[in-house]
Amino acid sequence: MNLRASLSLLVLLLGLSQAIPENEIEDNFLPEEEETVDMTARILDSNKRYSEVLVEGDLVVPKTRTAVNCWNNHCLWKKSSNGLVEVPYTLSSDFSYYEKMKLEYALATFHRKTCVRFVPRSSQNDYVSIENRNGCFSSLGRSGGKQVVSLNKYGCLHNGIIQHELSHALGFYHEQTRSDRDQYVRINWEYISPSVAYNFYVQNTNNLDTPYDYSSVMHYGRTAFSNQYGKETITPIPDESVQIGQSQGLSDIDILRINKLYDCNM
Repeated sequence: MNLRASLSLLVLLLGLSQAIPENEIEDNFLPEEEETVDMTARILDSNKRYSEVLVEGDLVVPKTRTAVNCWNNHCLWKKSSNGLVEVPYTLSSDFSYYEKMKLEYALATFHRKTCVRFVPRSSQNDYVSIENRNGCFSSLGRSGGKQVVSLNKYGCLHNGIIQHELSHALGFYHEQTRSDRDQYVRINWEYISPSVAYNFYVQNTNNLDTPYDYSSVMHYGRTAFSNQYGKETITPIPDESVQIGQSQGLSDIDILRINKLYDCNM
């Protein structure tokens, strides 16, 4: 290797060792185009390799609770006197520089548009550990102690999936299982195997006086858990042509809900 090539490599390595400031992430780091990413399929396919039971496809039942629930705000992250909701987190060293930048890009949306701040953990007891495990999954809300948000680097590192799992960690269910969903979607039980039907049970959710959001990053796609290829398990009503589910990231209503749940002054 000649001297010029060696110097170029050194400059590149030094550049990669420098973290991009958060206020520059939006301008200097853009994720790849993701219109064709089927978020639901990616999540469910990735989680086939996970050995424990996941509710609704990607929700872990915490050992500190007997069921997946988030009642009476007992699992929310605490708000500081400065009006910010700090969620301490650690990030696995398994992720490459580029993968870490994708994660930082996803976190930056919460920081710009809500009062939630994902902050590097120092000594906090309750924190989120973002890890490269077998699948895309999270527990619901603050479960106490270390709680894993799994984002497998080969299937889960898409902007919408990252924000989907982090929204679970903030306390949000899937849109298609919210308490009033039967007014907005039809569940086609004939295309759902009895062994996975529990994934479609309605939850006792706090809808925060916000409308049902077909475009929520928390909404699964039409064929989620289908036992027949291409057959819809979720159909919007009354207009069946409405698009449901997307992988781009938090919708306007997703952002509104975060701000309402955590009483953000935005």
